Amino acid sequence: MTPVVLFDWGDTLMRDMPGVPGKMCDWPEVEAMPGAVEALASLCRFARLYVASGATESTAEDIRMALGRVGLDRYVSGCFCRQNTGFQKPDPRFYRAVLRTLGARPEEVTMVGDSLEKDILPCHGLGLQTILLAAAMPPGLPSGIGVIASLKELRLQCGRGNDAP
Repeated sequence: MTPVVLFDWGDTLMRDMPGVPGKMCDWPEVEAMPGAVEALASLCRFARLYVASGATESTAEDIRMALGRVGLDRYVSGCFCRQNTGFQKPDPRFYRAVLRTLGARPEEVTMVGDSLEKDILPCHGLGLQTILLAAAMPPGLPSGIGVIASLKELRLQCGRGNDAP
């Protein structure tokens, strides 16, 4: 595993509930995705963890507040979003701004997300390691992109430390 791991927020770490208006931090109910707490607790022993969100309304502080409601904030070193990068996912400039802020080279960072188009392909194109969270292997997936069906699988990989993909 790389020394830095970026996670998408909605439907990767926390369940996105379409139709619920406003910022997730203000929703009446929020929910961590299955295995999220355990995966981050395992992974934080080997890597610095960040959220890279495409949320249009939420600030980094809003994201952190929502993460706190499900016990994920303690594992996350920071949050990136449109407000603090100046760009929106999937624009590669979003991810370049993240790399620049972290002072990291692409090969030192892994992106974990549920959207091939917004999370995985832009990062793969920049040279980051990528892991798609998907129930099934998408057809025509470029080589070098990992696929997991659940965050539990990521947690199992994390237990292997730096030998994990």
